[in-house]
Amino acid sequence: MKIAIFGATGRTGRVTLGLALEQGHFWGSWVGFLGFLTAFLGCFRFRGDRAGPGFEVSVLVRDPSRLPPRPLRPPGWSWGDARDPRAVGEALRGQEGALVLLGTGSDLGPTTVMSEDKTILEAMAEHGVRKVVACLSAFLFWDPERVPERLRAVTEDHRRMERLLRDSGLPAVLVMPPHIAVDRPLTGDYEVAVGAAGGPGLLPGDLGADLGHFLLRCLRTDEFDGKSVYVSRHYPKE
Repeated sequence: MKIAIFGATGRTGRVTLGLALEQGHFWGSWVGFLGFLTAFLGCFRFRGDRAGPGFEVSVLVRDPSRLPPRPLRPPGWSWGDARDPRAVGEALRGQEGALVLLGTGSDLGPTTVMSEDKTILEAMAEHGVRKVVACLSAFLFWDPERVPERLRAVTEDHRRMERLLRDSGLPAVLVMPPHIAVDRPLTGDYEVAVGAAGGPGLLPGDLGADLGHFLLRCLRTDEFDGKSVYVSRHYPKE
């Protein structure tokens, strides 16, 4: 599957990019082996594009130095700004899906992320890209009055992004995780709740590589299309 990742150099983006590239490498190697076997045996016809759920990844970055070094760097990367329609359009050309993982890092003030999302959605419509998975704040499940004051500005930006995605006409998947801890390992074992925060508490657990795993999973299935999804995991205390 050909995908574009926006926000690939952030905390969530780096983890997700790594997982996507690993899967793309695995399936690319497997496709190559089966292609050789087909040619050698001449006994069945093989279509490499149906081999499995691998990814061909393109990313748009403002600062290429934040990309992983070769050979972990995606071959399909371009230098540009997610507010630039031309750069975004080039990143989306020929893609089948998009991951929107734009964030603010430690900056909790008002952001420009909403304008970046708008540019991405307009380019998706222009290039016929129908699948979008976006990572938003789990505070969107809260009553706005209960959101901590220092987080209200960025949460309101996420709320506007949510409306933008819902009004886009695309079957967008809105993934809303709790605290993101990139040092957490990949387990593939996590809780998923549709339309509400799950688990024993309102914001239980945190996620690392499992968040990236779920974001990529959402690209492959229509199970969560058009839904807000809370995903979390409790890791045992060391």
